[in-house]
Amino acid sequence: MDEEKVKLKGEIHRLVAPRDQKHQSNFVEFRGSSKIVYRRYAGLFFCACVDANDNELAYLEAIHFFVEVLDQFFGNVCELDLVFNFYKVYAILDEVFLAGEIEETSKQVVLTRLEHLDKLE
Repeated sequence: MDEEKVKLKGEIHRLVAPRDQKHQSNFVEFRGSSKIVYRRYAGLFFCACVDANDNELAYLEAIHFFVEVLDQFFGNVCELDLVFNFYKVYAILDEVFLAGEIEETSKQVVLTRLEHLDKLE
């Protein structure tokens, strides 16, 4: 299972990393029935694998929304925030998405819920 995850991450990285951000779209066909929707922020890539029939622009906006929430939560988020607070990143991910679908679209609602979770720690 872990070997398969590493192989999958490598395959996605090879598809996304070399793409020209100015002249190519943020959508890549992947294994026939799926697409990779990604957005690059500085040196970080945020990727989502979606069904070929899903609305790519909706997921592109969802990625941007997720990054905006991260930015507000951490105060100008950086790679180190993601690495050392990965459990908080997963909590934010769980608040925004449910079973691969966008669950919450209000930043304030997500941030309020996260504030409550922080108080429990």
